[in-house]
Amino acid sequence: MRLDLFLSRVGVVKRRTIAKEMADNGLIRLNGSPAKAGKEISAGDIIRIGGNRPVAVEVLEVPGGSVKKDDREKYVRTLP
Repeated sequence: MRLDLFLSRVGVVKRRTIAKEMADNGLIRLNGSPAKAGKEISAGDIIRIGGNRPVAVEVLEVPGGSVKKDDREKYVRTLP
């Protein structure tokens, strides 16, 4: 699944277009390297988002489709 799509589906970023803009501006790092919006992600990846409210998450599982709000914790874990 694409990085920008994953971030929006699991609720880390509100909309896919915002995730794409953040990646285009170099605010998203995947496993320590700058990441493009279309980069494929997999379980175990670490995503760090910079900006006004920096956040780091670990990908636990890649969803197959839409994700209910109550099920989001099955797919990502917030890192300190």
